[in-house]
Amino acid sequence: MTKKTWSDRFEGTLHPAITLFNASIGFDIELIEYDLDGSIAHGKMLAKTGIISPGEAEQLVQGLEQIRQEYRAGNFNPGVDQEDVHFAVERRLTELVGDVGKKLHTARSRNDQVGTDIRLYLRAQIDDIRQRLRDFQAVLLQLAETNVETLIPGYTHLQRAQPVSLAHHLLAYFQMAQRDWQRLGEIRARTNVSPLGSGALAGTTFPIDRHYSAELLGFEGIYANSLDGVSDRDFAIEFLNAASLIMVHLSRLSEEMILWASQEFSFISLTDSCATGSSIMPQKKNPDVPELIRGKAGRVIGHLQGMLVLMKGLPLAYNKDLQEDKEALFDAVKTVQVSLEAMTILLDEGIVFRQERLAEAVAEDFSNATDVADYLAAKGVPFREAYNLVGKVVKTSLAAGKLLKDLTMEEWQALHPAFEEDIYQAITPQQVVAARNSYGGTGFDQVKMAIANAKAELGLS
Repeated sequence: MTKKTWSDRFEGTLHPAITLFNASIGFDIELIEYDLDGSIAHGKMLAKTGIISPGEAEQLVQGLEQIRQEYRAGNFNPGVDQEDVHFAVERRLTELVGDVGKKLHTARSRNDQVGTDIRLYLRAQIDDIRQRLRDFQAVLLQLAETNVETLIPGYTHLQRAQPVSLAHHLLAYFQMAQRDWQRLGEIRARTNVSPLGSGALAGTTFPIDRHYSAELLGFEGIYANSLDGVSDRDFAIEFLNAASLIMVHLSRLSEEMILWASQEFSFISLTDSCATGSSIMPQKKNPDVPELIRGKAGRVIGHLQGMLVLMKGLPLAYNKDLQEDKEALFDAVKTVQVSLEAMTILLDEGIVFRQERLAEAVAEDFSNATDVADYLAAKGVPFREAYNLVGKVVKTSLAAGKLLKDLTMEEWQALHPAFEEDIYQAITPQQVVAARNSYGGTGFDQVKMAIANAKAELGLS
């Protein structure tokens, strides 16, 4: 029989089905580069503290780097008999360098080893996702710059409310993404703490230097409590929460894209590079990208819920349940990455705003009614009185089949003597938008200022 990596406490072999059930090598091979990095740092620390000789450390490092090259070349493919990536690496290392390979695991457990690997992995992925968020923001900003004076209906309750600058609408998603970027930065700092040296749960009897291995790996600190270091995954839960919020924001934008591409809205056209057709209805262009992103949002949110449920009942310290953290984390990372990439491409080359239709949309309803009330209030009419009066105006206009812009001066003055010829200019869509010049509003001057601030955030100013 094949001897197991664990001790001679065991005499028999695992049932084949249990071997398969127990193994994580099928997915935790994703961690191999980080496992190698952690092992190299651990080996160097063992030499620095005199636990092994410098020559032995050099052999270990060379062997680990050879495994890295074998993996990158596609020549290192351990099977389920090796259980996990940690055992697989150690076994191959021993094959390469002999008995000195067995010294690598001195003063280390798989518990602090896997905790280190996951943190190194997630740190790198957070950096990647933050850059993808920047790319997404850059495209939003590009679209905003070219659409400052393009108007689009603004909605509440999915009912037309007030027209806004399209740039203002797009910059709302820029700000959401900015908070996502900031949030990930905060989580990165809490992820970038080393558990290496915590051992199985209680530390080690060997004179290790945890600060040195942490420094080699670029960690900003070390866990102060060994039990905490090996047993918690709060950093992963925080990441999944942040990932879920990213997907929520992308899903909201996706929903709007789906609506805007419909015949009923017709605010955008889909280009051939980001849409497919129907297998039976030749006239259709389907918004596949936003629909998939909207669907994938539920997937990431599900991973967050799963991780919370996984952790809620675990006593200290390490439990095998924690093996279940990896697939959820890996999938969430990849889902966020591809969704950000797809949405960035969609915005960059997959949609075209239909300017004529947008102009029609902002002029074909009563979304300027609030501005009529504001007009009267500026002339000294109490706002609530003005509000009620305009409500009656809208009711009368609907009955007559007219929009506010179609009312004659006589009709306006019959409603209230404060109305003058300037009412027509005050309720044009362009003026309605331009007038909302409070800080953070949709007024064109404010939007231009917001664009300048956004460019500064991206280091483009």
